[in-house]
Amino acid sequence: MIIAVTGTPGVGKTTLSKLLAAKLGYEYVSVRDFALEKGIGEKAGDEIEIDVDELARLASDEFRGKNVVIDGHLSHFIPADIVIVLRLHPRAVAERLKLRGYPPKKLAENVEAEFVDVILIEAVEENKNVLEVNTTDRRPEEVLNEVLSLLQAGVRRRVGIVDWSDSYGEILPYLMRRG
Repeated sequence: MIIAVTGTPGVGKTTLSKLLAAKLGYEYVSVRDFALEKGIGEKAGDEIEIDVDELARLASDEFRGKNVVIDGHLSHFIPADIVIVLRLHPRAVAERLKLRGYPPKKLAENVEAEFVDVILIEAVEENKNVLEVNTTDRRPEEVLNEVLSLLQAGVRRRVGIVDWSDSYGEILPYLMRRG
């Protein structure tokens, strides 16, 4: 089974992916590392630009028939049995990215992406089986247990559970940081 864990930077993808892979006995795969290893990721400053079509093709070939948890904010472009979209309140995204040293413009772009559901929309457009999970104010083990419960119950689609629209005024100062 291929499980893709995706979401805006800072939502907890890597933490959950590693916990989930360990719990299920699956291989953990980082999209970033996979892309660099396969030569489809090009460094652009501190980031890596990845050809998502090539990512999807190579990952499909590489992981077909294997049990893997694929971690990365582009993992929803990989053909997967299930895509888990992690969500986090945009204010918390901003605070985490600020701690990571993101420049104001990049911080604002990611806060906006979380606020308007960019990753969720892309995931739903690309995949049939999508689970949206809110990580706000939750410990990693709580999120892991929710994901495991959803998987064990056979839930294949759960979207539309998060709505940040009432937070616009609260996150507006972060959105204004486009530098």
